Amino acid sequence: MNGPGAPLLHHRAMTGADLDAVLALEVAAYSHPWSLGNFADSLAAGYLAWVRLGADRQLLAYCVAQPGFEETHLLNLTVAPAWQRRGHGRALLLALADWARARGDRTLWLEVRQSNAAGRALYSATGFTEAGLRRGYYPAAHQQREDAVVMRLALHPDAAGAPRGLV
Repeated sequence: MNGPGAPLLHHRAMTGADLDAVLALEVAAYSHPWSLGNFADSLAAGYLAWVRLGADRQLLAYCVAQPGFEETHLLNLTVAPAWQRRGHGRALLLALADWARARGDRTLWLEVRQSNAAGRALYSATGFTEAGLRRGYYPAAHQQREDAVVMRLALHPDAAGAPRGLV
């Protein structure tokens, strides 16, 4: 995305000063958004949280991930609706996978709504595979619940010789 004549894009750590803009984007993107408290708690807990900014410092996307033992769990990846399908989600995923790999993680995990075809396609295109289903994981309209597809990205070969993801 950063070729000649293209706007300079970058990501950096999310801070408390970003939370109003992050929440506004979250509310614009989802029918059941995270709350301000969810983001503030993630920052306070020391989770990895990045914002992706355009040349004008406009918030284009963000992600929040929880590091664990030899794994990281992507909790939220959101691209502003007007900026979707332009490589911003992929750029954050690749950066997150590199960060997790440098930590020595073996796996990157996430859940995605079963109905989120665009998200599932992005994750599949970046090497994630479906690992299971969490029934009734997400809130949905009219007091219903929606299943989540659990996806994993192998970052390093395991003892069984599983292929590395995003290498």
